[in-house]
Amino acid sequence: MESLRGPFKSAVPSNVVSPVRRCSRTACGRPAVATLTYVYADSTAVLGPLATYAEPHCYDLCSEHSERLTAPRGWEVVRLAVDTGPTRPSGDDLEALANAVREAARPHDRGPGAPGAGPTHGREADPMEVARRAHLRVLRSPDS
Repeated sequence: MESLRGPFKSAVPSNVVSPVRRCSRTACGRPAVATLTYVYADSTAVLGPLATYAEPHCYDLCSEHSERLTAPRGWEVVRLAVDTGPTRPSGDDLEALANAVREAARPHDRGPGAPGAGPTHGREADPMEVARRAHLRVLRSPDS
């Protein structure tokens, strides 16, 4: 049954969800470019690049609000480099992707005496490999 005022309408349409993260400031709808995190133990506000995932205790800010950010008296603001340009894959990213595709395409024999059956196979095959979990590998830093 419909009320005299008409059908109920939500203030925010539920079928429209933006894939772009927005500024956390009230009434600001601009896209977020930086993430603000408070380190209460050190009385420090850290403003850095936009975090990969939205965290519940972090605040996403647009470029205007991140530039105007001030901290409470006695607090320090640490500003990490924020790259506002579009991110492009580097040569290392593309090479890692190509290596991952090659590794996934390689047939794996999982018999008891087969190469790769033991837990130390990755360390024997690649001296840079520290550990392995399924198809993922942890590599040693080139500096060490």
